[in-house]
Amino acid sequence: MKLFETHAHLDLPDFDDDRESLISKCFNQDIEYIINIGFNKETSISSLELAKKHLHIFATVGFHPHDATDFDAELVKRLAREKKVVAIGEIGLDFFRNLSPYTVQREVFANQAHLAVEYELPVVVHDREAHQECYKILKDQGVKDAVFHCFSGDIIFAQQVLDAGWMMSFTGSVTYNNSQLENVVRIVPMDRFMIETDCPYLPPHPHRGKRNSPLFLHLIASKIAEIKGISPNEVAEAAFANAHKFFRIPPDPVKPAHHKAGHKK
Repeated sequence: MKLFETHAHLDLPDFDDDRESLISKCFNQDIEYIINIGFNKETSISSLELAKKHLHIFATVGFHPHDATDFDAELVKRLAREKKVVAIGEIGLDFFRNLSPYTVQREVFANQAHLAVEYELPVVVHDREAHQECYKILKDQGVKDAVFHCFSGDIIFAQQVLDAGWMMSFTGSVTYNNSQLENVVRIVPMDRFMIETDCPYLPPHPHRGKRNSPLFLHLIASKIAEIKGISPNEVAEAAFANAHKFFRIPPDPVKPAHHKAGHKK
């Protein structure tokens, strides 16, 4: 089984003690690619630095709604030009914790969505209790390629996302007993979803309470497979191909140019 970790925060202090050994372990096991996610000035820079050290790690840059008041458009523009930056994110709206004023969140999200369109980069969306507002801003800015990270909407919103041509991504939350995502997982087409750990957050069952890592990604694939009534390998292959295409991962320079990692069996 080859896996594509689409949302990790391996640059955070939680991994300071074993970052490089953990990354080596991931790549020696089932993980083939990792997208490390920026969410403010510091993590956008550190995500890119981490990506530059590892051939199969890529970065995103952006300002999370919690950090909207610190938004630096020039920094995002500068980092977005870097070859190892494959998306703008994690950006969006969070009306649950409200750590930034609504008006600032909306303005900063719209600004970054506009930059993503301008730089022809996909968007990694953080959406917490702000489904319709996120939808409207993405539509207003003409965003064509977006993934709703850690999807938390109901089946009606899921259909809206699919109708707009966007993707959704599932975390370890699908493995929780109180998960409301089973019907969403059932309806999502095989070419419209990705999987992620959001590590160090949201460890899947049975690892709740521990530090999450990409090494637990297979548990998410297995739960989705159980819900859909297919094999974990089918889920992994589909999610891998979807992520490879969405993030526009370039051909591996150590492989023949015509080879696409997303087509591996």
